Amino acid sequence: MISIGFESTAHTLGIGIYDGRSVRANEYATYSQPFGGIKPGDAADSHSVNFESVLTTALNRAGIKLSDVGLVGYSKGPGMAPCLRISRAAAVFLAERYKIPIIPVHHSVAHIEIGMHECGFTDPLVVYVSGGNTQLLVKRNGRYAVLGETLDIGLGNAIDTLAREMRLERAHGGEVERIAKTGKYIELPYTVKGMDFAFSGLVTRCSQLLREHSAGDIAFSFQETAFAMLCEAAERALMLAKKKEILLCGGVAQNQRLQEMLRGMSEENNAKFGVAAPEYNRDNGAMIAYTAHYLYAKYNGNYPDKDIVISPKYRIEDAPA
Repeated sequence: MISIGFESTAHTLGIGIYDGRSVRANEYATYSQPFGGIKPGDAADSHSVNFESVLTTALNRAGIKLSDVGLVGYSKGPGMAPCLRISRAAAVFLAERYKIPIIPVHHSVAHIEIGMHECGFTDPLVVYVSGGNTQLLVKRNGRYAVLGETLDIGLGNAIDTLAREMRLERAHGGEVERIAKTGKYIELPYTVKGMDFAFSGLVTRCSQLLREHSAGDIAFSFQETAFAMLCEAAERALMLAKKKEILLCGGVAQNQRLQEMLRGMSEENNAKFGVAAPEYNRDNGAMIAYTAHYLYAKYNGNYPDKDIVISPKYRIEDAPA
């Protein structure tokens, strides 16, 4: 059965197609502006404008027609409400037009499931690092349990906020990672409480130090400190959960330095480390298509979540997985 997935939780409109064996298309269009954060209404308008062209490209790349699709999934949440409505509207239209099942997919679950699939993992400790959230997770009784998480902002949002404080024209994590390669270490606040952590104080201190130090030094020090905090909490969670696999996923998982640090921690603890290809860690439609297919099969066509709505504050503990 061919499944199609629609992703639009934030700045990226993604449409993916999965045929039960492999991803056949994973197309996207990203809303961006030179300065400032995401304006939800403008991002949703951008997704609406780009939807037809992204869908056409995905169908052409997969070599199929819409009538060939047997299952549709959409990102139910968490995310920005105006953006989430785009995927839901498309999924509902397609499901009604072709009389096919529809699966509301939790965005974070999709990141995890496609990562497990790509890495061949079965039961990992999940280090989920995105813009909106950062969590340490394990699967228990068909749902993901949170062992630790950010007490304030997600790591991705912290990095983006720092980039805006630096007045970077391309204010995102990739640019901060590039600049960090030129810097040296400055001592910064370090906040870990058991398996929880916090990043807002770190951002505030970095903003203050920009008057005294180079952007490279600030970026390097921020990364080293924030990633060390995450590694410490993850190692504690690994010991508690007694896992032998560590999966890194989410948008920030593309950061090479974070991968290096978590890989080192994994090796020290005789655990296998895995991270999917970048195209499956940025927001994308393939992860929605794959996860919809996985959930439909797991529950024999009777997926327990029947609420075909959006849920901007959808907690991962509330999502069947």
